[in-house]
Amino acid sequence: MSITVIAFDADDTLWANEPFFLETEQKFCGLLEDYLPHHSISQELYKTQIDNISLYGYGVKSFILSMVETALRISENTLGMAVIEKIIALGKEMLEKPIELLDDVEHVLQSLSVHYRLVVATKGDLLDQERKLRKSGLEHYFHHIEIMSEKKEADYQKLLKHLDILPNEFAMVGNSLKSDVLPVLALGGHGFHVPFHTTWAYETVEHHIEHENFRELKKIREVLVHLVPEH
Repeated sequence: MSITVIAFDADDTLWANEPFFLETEQKFCGLLEDYLPHHSISQELYKTQIDNISLYGYGVKSFILSMVETALRISENTLGMAVIEKIIALGKEMLEKPIELLDDVEHVLQSLSVHYRLVVATKGDLLDQERKLRKSGLEHYFHHIEIMSEKKEADYQKLLKHLDILPNEFAMVGNSLKSDVLPVLALGGHGFHVPFHTTWAYETVEHHIEHENFRELKKIREVLVHLVPEH
C-alpha cells in the first residue's frame, strides 16, 4: 500500500457517543409520554433531525434544537416552560459527559503514529468536538484536525488537497460506511470499517461492499495487521 496518512472518525470510533444520544432520547420520550407512545416520539424526533441537518448540521446543539421543536409540535405548542428547561438541561448533560475511549484506541494510535501522519476527520459541532478531543487526551497523536460539516466526496477532496496527498495515499478508519468509507473509496482512497454496537439510523448502509481498498474489521486493533509491518 502507498498510504502515508491515516484519518480517524472520532465519535464511536475513538470514543463512545451514540449511547449518550440514545439515553437522552429515552429521557426525552419520558417527558412527553402523556402525548404519544415512546416509539412515536422517537420517530417524530428522527424526522425533525433529518429535516434540520441542512440548517444545523450534526451534534448535540442540533439535537437540543430538534428536541425542542419536536416537543412543541407534539404538544401543539401547549408545553410548559418547565419541560423546555428540562430538555435544555438534558442537552447540557450530554455536553458535559466524560470521554470514554474505546478499547485499544490509544495503543493503535501510538503504533500507527510511528509510521504515518494521523488525522482526525469527524462531523459535528466545532466547539463540542474540540472539547471532546481535548478531554480525550489523544490530541497530541494527530498532525491535523478536520471538523467537517459533511463527509461527502467533495469534503474529503478538500481534505486531501489541504494535506497535499493523492487519494491512494489516504486511509480512513471509522464506524460509518456511509460517511467514513464509501466517499473515500469513491475517490480512490482506502476505507477501514470498524462497526460500533449501535449506529444512528441516518448512517446505516444496507448493501454489501466489494472493493479492493475496503477492509471490514471487528475491532480497531485489527487495523495494525494491515498497516504496521511487524504485525
